Parts: sequence; structure tokens; C-alpha cells
Amino acid sequence: MRTRPPDSLREIQFQLGIAPHAAGSVLVSFGNTQVICAATIEEGVPRWMKEQGVSGGWITAEYSMLPYSTHSRKPRESSRGKPDGRGVEIQRLIGRALRAAVNLEALGSRTLWMDCDVLQADGGTRTAAITGACVAASLAAQKLLREGKLSASPMVHKVAAVSLGIVEGRILLDLNYEEDKDAAVDLNLVMTESLDLVELQVSGEEAVFSRQQLDALLDIGGRGIQQILEFQAAALRTAQK
Repeated sequence: MRTRPPDSLREIQFQLGIAPHAAGSVLVSFGNTQVICAATIEEGVPRWMKEQGVSGGWITAEYSMLPYSTHSRKPRESSRGKPDGRGVEIQRLIGRALRAAVNLEALGSRTLWMDCDVLQADGGTRTAAITGACVAASLAAQKLLREGKLSASPMVHKVAAVSLGIVEGRILLDLNYEEDKDAAVDLNLVMTESLDLVELQVSGEEAVFSRQQLDALLDIGGRGIQQILEFQAAALRTAQK
């Protein structure tokens, strides 16, 4: 039973520097959902870029749920012998979101690896991962600047994401697991700090939805993302002190 207003976010926290060996890292929490996001910088780019003469750098992401992140143990992919289709789809989403935030030409001939590991899952793990990955990427960019490897930050946008749904006829922002499993309509929304759309994943779960409902979802989601972006900015300001 939700005790907060329908259009309100869960408590959001960013704990920076959670992985000291990474170029940038953060433990991001949306309520009980916790995701470790770490950025690693690798000199050089994928072979396909060299073969096709593509200049600039590249960003790629990996996403996984730790075995103890859910109520029942989730086996590691290595023990299953095949990749998890859901995980592959989410890591591609994270990569696309980050590539919308970064000027790949300004990154230079480097690969930015984003590793997102779900420590605890209670709904919205993909949106939390995107939001945290943007913070980790920003910290990695600051490191490149401090080391004199870049003269200007390659970050052109901040990006953030949030989940929404229609549950028992009500639009709810930032769903936890119980709300998500009961949602008639699911929406994962990714936007820039200018509130331009990066990605929109919406589907009816044995239901349909109207254009008016979609517009309302986007309006509420946009306001939620504005708040998330403010939390991101505040966290990054602490790293600059």
C-alpha cells in the first residue's frame, strides 16, 4: 500500500566513490532498490570502429542482478551458460542513454565501460542504473580532466530515468516491485536535463491506454525526472569540493 503521493519519488540517495578502483562510481538508491554503477576507462575503441573508420570513442554497458538482490536467489549468468535476455536488453538501454549524454568525439579514442550491478531489487532497477551510470560517467569525465587527458568535458547532457505505471486506474511515479507487478500499464522514461526524450518504453500489460493517459504519464514523469536531475547535480557538486 503506497503511503506517499501518487506523483512522488521514493527517497533517492547517491553514495559516491563506492568502487575506489573505478574511474567513477556510485551506489544509487531509489527507495529499497540499490544499484552500484562504476565507470572504467579503457584506452582504445572496439575493432568494428577501426574497421569502419569511425572516429571518437565509445560507451558500452553491462548490467547484472547479484544473486542475493531478490527474495529468491538469482543464478549468475556464468552458471546458466547463456546470457539473460532481460539483462542484455537493459544493458543496451543503458548504453544508448549514456551515448546520448556524451560527445563521443570529445571522449577521444577511448571506451567508457559502465558496469551496473543490482545490489537490491525493489522495482525500477533499469531506471536507477541509468540515473546512477550518468553520475559515474560524469565522475570519470572529471578524472580525465584532472589528469589532463581532456581539455573539456565530453558530457553534453545529464540524463536520468524513472518508471511509471497505471495501477488500479491511478498513475503512479517511481514504482516499487509490488506496484510494478500490479500495473496495467508500464512506462520507463529516459530524458535529458532539457527534458528531451532519450527513450520511451511503454506497454499495456493485458490492457490498453489512451493518448490522454500517455500524455499524463509523460507530464508526471518529466516532473519526476527534473527532481532526479537536481539530486544528481547536488551529488556531483559534493565531488567537486
